[in-house]
Amino acid sequence: MTVTQTSTSETVDAFFGNFGEGNIPGVLDLFADKVDFRVTGSPLVPWTGARSSKEEISQFFASFGVLTGPEHFELSHKIVQGEDAVVIANCVFGVEATSKKFHNHYALHFTVTDGKIVRYHMYEDSYAIHEAFTA
Repeated sequence: MTVTQTSTSETVDAFFGNFGEGNIPGVLDLFADKVDFRVTGSPLVPWTGARSSKEEISQFFASFGVLTGPEHFELSHKIVQGEDAVVIANCVFGVEATSKKFHNHYALHFTVTDGKIVRYHMYEDSYAIHEAFTA
């Protein structure tokens, strides 16, 4: 494994370690000042959309406060090539307002430069999540 791949892998591992511990300041420290940050999907899902600043990314993570759980969280694959990493995962969360659950299979594409995340693209089933938000 090259130094870049090690750095990319370590940064992605640190992201999930901090996120799993609820250490959002630690998560935010892993991002560059400007990020190509995108979560495509239904505009009715609070965390979808494009962002670029740490303030906007902080709001992204704060939007998860409307959820219960996770009841299940599993990272099944991590593929690293140079500065890029793709993680495949699945989880089960509930929506507090509706008491509905959703099972989310998703992929995250990270790009890490000089130990900082410069790209974060999430691909998820926003329709299933949208359905959980509707009463």
